[in-house]
Amino acid sequence: MSPSPLLHHRAEGSPSAPPLLLGPSLGTSLALWDQVAPELSSGHRVVRWDLPGHGRSDPGLIEAGATVGDIAGLVLALADSLGIERFAYAGVSLGGAVGMWLAVRHPERVSSLAVLCSSAHFGGAGAWQERAALVRKEGTGGVAESAPARWFTPGFGVARLVRDNREADPAAYAACCDALAAFDLRDRLADISVPTLVVAGREDPATPPAHAREIADAVPGAGLVELAGASHLAVAERPEAVVGLLRTHLGQSATRGMEVRREVLGDAHVDRAQGKQSPFTARFQDFISRYAWGEIWTDPTLSRRERSMVTLTALVAHGHLDELAMHVRAARRNGLTPDEIGAVLQQCAVYVGVPAANSAFAVAQRVLTEDDRTG
Repeated sequence: MSPSPLLHHRAEGSPSAPPLLLGPSLGTSLALWDQVAPELSSGHRVVRWDLPGHGRSDPGLIEAGATVGDIAGLVLALADSLGIERFAYAGVSLGGAVGMWLAVRHPERVSSLAVLCSSAHFGGAGAWQERAALVRKEGTGGVAESAPARWFTPGFGVARLVRDNREADPAAYAACCDALAAFDLRDRLADISVPTLVVAGREDPATPPAHAREIADAVPGAGLVELAGASHLAVAERPEAVVGLLRTHLGQSATRGMEVRREVLGDAHVDRAQGKQSPFTARFQDFISRYAWGEIWTDPTLSRRERSMVTLTALVAHGHLDELAMHVRAARRNGLTPDEIGAVLQQCAVYVGVPAANSAFAVAQRVLTEDDRTG
């Protein structure tokens, strides 16, 4: 028996980077994220996917009467197939509804949530049932013709996305309309416990800013941003702004890096370093926190013990003895014993050089002795 097909998807970025799933709006494909996904892939393993019957996803993945939960189940199956246990999630419109459903029903899978131009309910079932019936009868040509007025501000358009709408499978498109008709998560928004960002297009007629405010007001601690000059597909119309918002929200900032830096080096060391920071060094300190600690040291491919051993070796090789002292202490915090630290330095004698290892042993001995004295 052959396995069930998965949602068509595209993965970008390092496989070992923190995963980020991107969900599309009804009628579009993963091309919706063309101006955003490559930018975010510098710090994340970005996986964007097509709705059933949209882009290159199999229309047989969805049936009439489907729910947002059914689509969310397909997203979880995709994540499972890629070995992704926990992920950040960002979605537009129907894609945003999928993200909220996951955050409510499967909070153990979602690390953070961004809801863009979406709603906790989509205006009631009637209009969506009418659209589903129309598409089942006449195809998607009519809704594709009217899409630009719903999606973009006057004078703006993306022909590829309109074409995607026209080429969507009518039965699958209608089933997605069924899912939107049945969706109402207003009474569960307070259950969303992950960091949440809500973004609205100020000129969005499909999910007006009031819908975004309703979500942000109900989700504990949620942030809210309204983008001027943007309609329903703000991701396509204001990609630079969306990239900036998502980078900050997803932790491509110093916040997580500073947490890890304190865990590895200790509060006393970090407090001293921060106390010495000047306007001249502030950008460099921010860079170190974001890149070294926020991306490299958080990568789960190597354990912190292993990273300490690699770091000690590199510092010995380049003769950075002041940094070596700091990282001998960090190695102890990461669980290395004095004997293991000595074994690393002895291996350095073979592959780096005896004089370098000799100096390193002197530094390590001093640090370990000081630590013994202070308990």
